[in-house]
Amino acid sequence: MPLLLQNLLQNLPQQLQKLLLWLMGFRYIKFGLVGASGTVVNMAVLYVGQEWMFSVITQPRDRLYASLALAIAVATLNNFTWNRLWTWADRKRALADALPVPGVGRKRQILQQLGQYALASWAGIGLQYGLTLWLAHYVHYLIANVCAILVASISNFLANDRWTFRSKTR
Repeated sequence: MPLLLQNLLQNLPQQLQKLLLWLMGFRYIKFGLVGASGTVVNMAVLYVGQEWMFSVITQPRDRLYASLALAIAVATLNNFTWNRLWTWADRKRALADALPVPGVGRKRQILQQLGQYALASWAGIGLQYGLTLWLAHYVHYLIANVCAILVASISNFLANDRWTFRSKTR
């Protein structure tokens, strides 16, 4: 660990030190990379929606509502898929091994996890949506969206790590 980071951590309360070290763990890095890919997907869909797909909506502000909703939905599906296949792949395998009959119930398990992922991420999604709309009054809508995504990322990681992809085996 770099000396500057060690010095900064020493001046923080022990609980905060533990939290920061945990967040810097390997799984959070994977989550961040998946989130970065989701950000690219989100921004691309938002741009296409705003500039072309919903161009029949004449008011740019009204068009933003539809474009942003679509961008968030597509990015959420992208992130769920990659987080399940990569970030929490070890927990997916452990859960699959714990199923009573291998192969039975996998579709149900995936749909249940997708539902949990969506619910766990809902606060972050709502935060991102509202914050983007609010910030778009002051800055370009793409910049507003990136800022909102950054704010929501930590709450999404914690909710999904502790609920959606929690280890079901002891």
